[in-house]
Amino acid sequence: MKHRVWLWMTQLRQKLWVRPLVYTLLAIAGVAAASAADSLTFADKVPRIDRETLEDLLAIIASSMMSVATLAVASMVAAYSSASSTATPRAFKLIVTDDVSKTALSGFIGAFIFSIVALTAIKTGFYGRIGLFVVFLLTILIFAIVIMLFLRWVDQIARLGRVGPTIERVEQAAAEALTARRKAPGMGGVPRSGRQPSGRQVHSDELGYVQSIDLEKIQRVAEEAGVTVFVEALPGTFIAPGRPLARIDGGTDEENEARREIARAFIIGDDRTFEEDPRFGLVTLAEIALRALSPAVNDPGTAIAVLGAFIRLLARWAEPCEPPEVRFDRVIVPELSTGDMFDDAFTAIARDGAGMVEVAIRLQKAFLALAASGDRALSAAAVEHSRLALDRSEQALKLPEDRARVRELAARVPLRAP
Repeated sequence: MKHRVWLWMTQLRQKLWVRPLVYTLLAIAGVAAASAADSLTFADKVPRIDRETLEDLLAIIASSMMSVATLAVASMVAAYSSASSTATPRAFKLIVTDDVSKTALSGFIGAFIFSIVALTAIKTGFYGRIGLFVVFLLTILIFAIVIMLFLRWVDQIARLGRVGPTIERVEQAAAEALTARRKAPGMGGVPRSGRQPSGRQVHSDELGYVQSIDLEKIQRVAEEAGVTVFVEALPGTFIAPGRPLARIDGGTDEENEARREIARAFIIGDDRTFEEDPRFGLVTLAEIALRALSPAVNDPGTAIAVLGAFIRLLARWAEPCEPPEVRFDRVIVPELSTGDMFDDAFTAIARDGAGMVEVAIRLQKAFLALAASGDRALSAAAVEHSRLALDRSEQALKLPEDRARVRELAARVPLRAP
C-alpha cells in the first residue's frame, strides 16, 4: 500500500491541474488571512488605503491575468502538439511536467483567483482598515511575483516543445533511471547474475505494462511463506496472458494467497513510464531519431544528436560504482541486459540511417567510443552492432567511397574490445 501511495503521489505531481489548484487555495487563504488581520489593535498606525483605488488595481490584475492565463494555456498546448509531431508522442509526458510552465500558469491562475475573491470581499465591506492594507501588500507582492514568472516563462516557452530541448529532457529522464539501476542492479533485491529461475509461476489478470514493483511487499510475503521469489517481469515488460510476473521457489503448492499478494505487488498500467524503466528512455530517443530520418523530415542532424545522447548514457552505465546494497534477500531480480539496451538504442537508427553516410559514420564512431569504455558487456555489444550497422550500410550506400569510409571506421572497433 505504501508503495502504491508513493507511486500515486508521484503521478499526481505530474498532472497539469495539481499546481494551479494549490496556488488557488493559497490565494484564497491569503484573502482570508487579510481579514483576520482586522482583529489587531494598531489600526491607527497603519496607512489608510483608498478602497476605490484598491478595487481598480484588483480589477486590472483580474482582467490581465485572465488574458495571460489563456495565452499561457494556448502556448503550452501548441508546444505539446509540436513535441508530439516533431519528436515523438512518448516525450509528451516529460514536456507536460515542465516545472517552469506549470509554475507560471499556476501563478497566473492564482493571481486571477486572488484578485476576484479580494475584489468581491472589498465590495461587500469585508475588510477594515488593516485588512485593506494587508490586501494592498499582498496585491503588490503577487504583482511582483507574476512579473518574474512571466519573464521566466517567456524564455522557457520559446524552447518548450522544440526538438533539442525535448532530446535533453528525455536524456535526463533516461540518465536518472539508468543511474538508479546501475547503483542497484537488483532494485534492492538480489541480482540474478545468471541464476535460472525456478518454481511455480505467478500470473496477473491485468493486461498492460509493468510500471513499478513493490519489492518490499514481495519480501514480506516471501518471509511469511518461507519461499524465494524470482521476478520475471521488470518495469517496461508487457504482461499478456501466459506471461508470468514471477516464480515462487520453495514452500507448497497451496499458497494461493501468497501468489495473489505477489501479483498485487506488480503495478500494471496502459503505458510505460520513465521513472523505473531505463529502456523506455532509450526507446523514446530512438523514436525521435527515426522521425528525423524519415523522408518527410530528412533531418540527419537530429539523429546524430540522439547518437551523442546514447554515448553519454551508455558511458554512464559503464562507470564503476559501489557494490549494491541488498535489502530484499528473498527476491531475485534479473539485471538489465546491455544487449537489449543496444537493441533499443541503435538497431532502428542503423536500419533507417544506413543509406546516409553521415549517420553511418557517426554510428561507427559511437561504437568505437563505447567499445573503448572498459566494460566487457558494453564493448561486446558495441562490436556486434558495429558489424550489423556496417552490413546494412554496405547494402544501402551507393558510392564506393562512402562505403570505404564506413568500412574503415568499423574495422577499428574490434581493436578496442577487451
